[in-house]
Amino acid sequence: MAMNLGHQIGTLSGKQIPTEFAAGEQPSSATASPSAVWKSPAGNLRSNSPQENASPPMLTPPLTPNSAGEWSYLINLPMLRPDLSVACQAFATSSPLEMTVEEVAGTAEWTDGGRKDEKKGVSVFVMMPLDSVTNGNTVNRKKAMNASLHALKSAGMEGIMIDVWWGLVEREAPGAYNWGGYTELLDMAKKHGLKVQAVMSFHQCGSNVGDSCTIPLPKWVREEMEKDSDLAYTDQWGRRNYEYVSLGCDSLLVLKGRSPVQCYADFMRAFKDNFKHLLGDTIVEIQVGMGPAGELRYPSYPEENGIWKFPGIGAFQCYDKYMLSSLKAAAEAAGKPEWGSTGPTDAGHYNSWPEDTPFFKKDGGGWNSQYGEFFLSWYSQTLIEHGERILSSASSVFEATGVKISVKVAGIHWHYGSRSHAAELTAGYYNTRFRDGYLPMAQMVARYGAVFNFTCIEMRDHEQPQDALCAPENLVRQVGLATKEAQVPLAGENALPRYDESAHEQILKASSLNIDGSSNDREMFAFTYLRMNPSLFLPDNWRRFVAFVKKMNEGKDSRRCWEQVEREAEHFVNVTEPFVQEAALALMP
Repeated sequence: MAMNLGHQIGTLSGKQIPTEFAAGEQPSSATASPSAVWKSPAGNLRSNSPQENASPPMLTPPLTPNSAGEWSYLINLPMLRPDLSVACQAFATSSPLEMTVEEVAGTAEWTDGGRKDEKKGVSVFVMMPLDSVTNGNTVNRKKAMNASLHALKSAGMEGIMIDVWWGLVEREAPGAYNWGGYTELLDMAKKHGLKVQAVMSFHQCGSNVGDSCTIPLPKWVREEMEKDSDLAYTDQWGRRNYEYVSLGCDSLLVLKGRSPVQCYADFMRAFKDNFKHLLGDTIVEIQVGMGPAGELRYPSYPEENGIWKFPGIGAFQCYDKYMLSSLKAAAEAAGKPEWGSTGPTDAGHYNSWPEDTPFFKKDGGGWNSQYGEFFLSWYSQTLIEHGERILSSASSVFEATGVKISVKVAGIHWHYGSRSHAAELTAGYYNTRFRDGYLPMAQMVARYGAVFNFTCIEMRDHEQPQDALCAPENLVRQVGLATKEAQVPLAGENALPRYDESAHEQILKASSLNIDGSSNDREMFAFTYLRMNPSLFLPDNWRRFVAFVKKMNEGKDSRRCWEQVEREAEHFVNVTEPFVQEAALALMP
């Protein structure tokens, strides 16, 4: 019987690469490393294509393409499973292997819930598509998923990130969990030797940047929110936001006899019980959702229906009756009962700019008054307490399972250069020119031995609109200093899909955590790349990405130049082109 590509590469490299098997065939648990075929070819093979030198995106985040026209280059690709003699010849004509599997893969054994035994290097994970599991609780496009996981593992990826949607698993009734699609998907990850970051996604999908599908909250939760609309976050104009249950009712029995936090804890406990055989081995991290987009923040800048557009300052979300009750109690405790009836009414609208509002303007703004200090302290502290309640539950549920717990914080970089930092304030981050709002969050995360996960790692200041005073690099630096002071591990994500070298180099720079001249032994805990889609497997994007992953794995002390790593990546990509093409074609809409 003719061998498939995985068998051929495995035979030539001395390792087996898993793939889909026909009836009667038995899969092997062994996997191949890119080191088996990764060598430096002679000459400089670096591409000079126009795409490589294109400017990065500036404002609106690109969405996942959904028309075949955008992937028209794929139509003329050769058959996916030809005789494959070209791939075999590439191996046969290569010089003897120059590095061992362990040397090139850079994959030390994982212990202690995902922490590598080696300190050097930053492991890279890749986010899976948001709709990886269907509404029918099956793996979406199984053949595409299998081909893609195959490609990711071959390129030296540590693992993948999977959203485990509350709205899918516990959709029909309280306590009725359907793990079907996730059981299959996690088994696929294990078969390919990939680690998994599992996100407990307690929010709705479909209202934020890059959301390519719609997954609402569980049916029975929505029913309760329809009966009592104050279970939804509310702005000062009475607009309800159904992305996430308001933290104002965290401990109230408002969801069919359970509180929201109890529902989250029960969900995580059911996940643990169902996948206990994978915890600490395949599943190495649990990222606990704490708000919209899974982030610890208020839904202050909803894109749904065009309510908010970048770089608007957003709006406070404290006008449901439960939040107002908390505000009233805080005002009375502070001896200022008159402050407890409402939030700021002079803070503009979602798309205002700081200087257009009395509350956020730099000179004499309400944010810097006694009232502003009281309100912003209460608003941010209730968010931190919300995070602490859920983090406490997660830590208890996953204690002694060998997994690491993480918390995701949004990279709100617009208007960062203003005095008030208005966009951060409406999201619940009390960070101004005169106050560090990230240290209290880092200290909360540190109390539970968790990981602080932060976005916008790929961004540079000069790429952003200067009139909006965007400063992502300064923001990342501030968060790095806060996590260092709190002694909490820092992990990162890119906020927007980026495939250019400029973004890769910025991620490498940020992941080294060389922020104060005394972080020589510190690097990011891990980096998660957004996101697996057809664009990732385009030839130039994939070549650059493979080189980027290799460089991340080597760590900041590596002395090898980018060009050398990219030459190795070029050779590797050429050899493995057939199943990378298969992944790209299989993912086409």
